[in-house]
Amino acid sequence: MTQEAPTFSPLYRQIKALILQALEAGEWRPGQAIPSEQELASRFSVSQGTVRKAIDEMAAENLLVRKQGKGTFVASHNDPRALFRFLRLAPIDGDLSPPQSVPLDCWRAKAGQEASRMLGIELGAPIIIVRRLLKFTTKPVVIDELYLPGEIFQGLTAETLKGWNGSLYSLFETRFGLRMIRAQERIRAVAADRGASEALKVAEGTPLLSVERVTYTYGDKPVEWRRGLYSTADHFYLNELN
Repeated sequence: MTQEAPTFSPLYRQIKALILQALEAGEWRPGQAIPSEQELASRFSVSQGTVRKAIDEMAAENLLVRKQGKGTFVASHNDPRALFRFLRLAPIDGDLSPPQSVPLDCWRAKAGQEASRMLGIELGAPIIIVRRLLKFTTKPVVIDELYLPGEIFQGLTAETLKGWNGSLYSLFETRFGLRMIRAQERIRAVAADRGASEALKVAEGTPLLSVERVTYTYGDKPVEWRRGLYSTADHFYLNELN
């Protein structure tokens, strides 16, 4: 029997993992400055160059934000620049004004097989389902349905959603201490049914984008499963590949 050779992680990746552990534990909150490279190098007994390489990679992944002359900060969904990181729909006319999130419903349920699988929770576990419209300059463009683990989002109500002035992810971060790190999406073309036609004010049969997303927090833990329908009459889906 052949024994697999052990795998080794570069030192800067080990430091990155330690910084991530500190972020997950809440040692530094979103929007807060992390210690200097010199302080982190002393803490982890490595060179500043090793720390810098770890931070560079985390900044490239939008986990940290470097601010010239101020230091390095934990990325936050409250930063206006973060709005279009997860919202990839861009107006054809180039106007990137923040959209308006309009809550429609918020109710509690039990996870079915699909929600259980997508969120990595037990069948029948409590979940919260949110339906909302996203409007650009008063025009409905996206209808979303979100499935959220009830254990994490205890206290989320329709009143909370209606009273929040900002993005959903900034609400999740501020009220529930939840930072969305990455997302995986599946996109396909569909025709508008009657419900989508009424919500988005388009004719039945109009081509729409169906966007299904699973969003993850630290530790690669899924914390949101979202299904949305996008009207692309005046918008396009923007994705940068590098």
